[in-house]
Amino acid sequence: MEYRKVGKWGLRISELSLGSWITFGSQLDLGSAKELVKRAIQNGINFIDTAEAYANGMAESMLGEILKSYRRSDLVISTKIFWGGNGPNEKGLSRKHLLEGTWASLKRLQLDYVDLLYCHRPDPEVPMEEVVWTMDQIVRSGLALYWGTSEWSAQELESAHQTAKQLNCIPPIVEQPQYNMLVRERVEKEYQPIYEKYGMGLTTFSPLASGLLSGKYLQGIPEDSRLAKYEWLRKRFEETGLLSEKTFSALVKLKKISEELGCTLSQLAIAWILKNPHVSSVILGVSKLEQFDENIKAVEVKQKLTDEVMGEIEKILKE
Repeated sequence: MEYRKVGKWGLRISELSLGSWITFGSQLDLGSAKELVKRAIQNGINFIDTAEAYANGMAESMLGEILKSYRRSDLVISTKIFWGGNGPNEKGLSRKHLLEGTWASLKRLQLDYVDLLYCHRPDPEVPMEEVVWTMDQIVRSGLALYWGTSEWSAQELESAHQTAKQLNCIPPIVEQPQYNMLVRERVEKEYQPIYEKYGMGLTTFSPLASGLLSGKYLQGIPEDSRLAKYEWLRKRFEETGLLSEKTFSALVKLKKISEELGCTLSQLAIAWILKNPHVSSVILGVSKLEQFDENIKAVEVKQKLTDEVMGEIEKILKE
């Protein structure tokens, strides 16, 4: 396992990490989640990600119980604030919700601090000054060691950094975007100026595009899959063209490359992301130990992705 710096900053996190969206508190009970975290740590993972919104706080509560079995300084824990409830001040990035949401998350996690605290989405209804000033206070008070963003545009990130400079505040050090073979534009093009200018790192999610890049949908949609369980997710895939003949044609060709390399399509897809030097960590969203055992081997497959192989993959993805 490689431990990468988060952008230019000193924090080092495992190149593969464990996420808890849709899994903790939904697909996994406490016992199963404990086994998954144990397996992850045994394999060198030190970074675990959650959010106040996941299973309405249950994901954080489960993780909090699990973390009591481990030494705090060995782990990097992150959570995200935006969707905390239905009240008028329980959603968004107001100073009130950022602080109250953070206090509530730490209580559920049974922690004094998180290593990374993300603004889960941008909030156009709140002035950037309020967001940056509050996140600065949260970090300076020790509730979080660093702060970051998730699914912000490059323009919003630029505004955050400029505001931080004007107010002499601590800037965000990390962005958490979706990134995989089928969703590339933001990470590879839109954010390009941000990496060099501000030294931000990336903790990317959805490496397998909710299972699409595992090849499980080549023969239809399995009953136990995310696209079968979550209609809104399937509709999003249909609207963005991810469930097109073009996609499935590419998947067949990519599967052939994975077979030639002696790995699975999932391992190939994750290893491909690891080849991007701007990616600090790839967040895995697994609900079964077998899935985890398969995905973790992507760190070995990464070495097989020569310039020639990467070129072949690029050709397929651009067809």
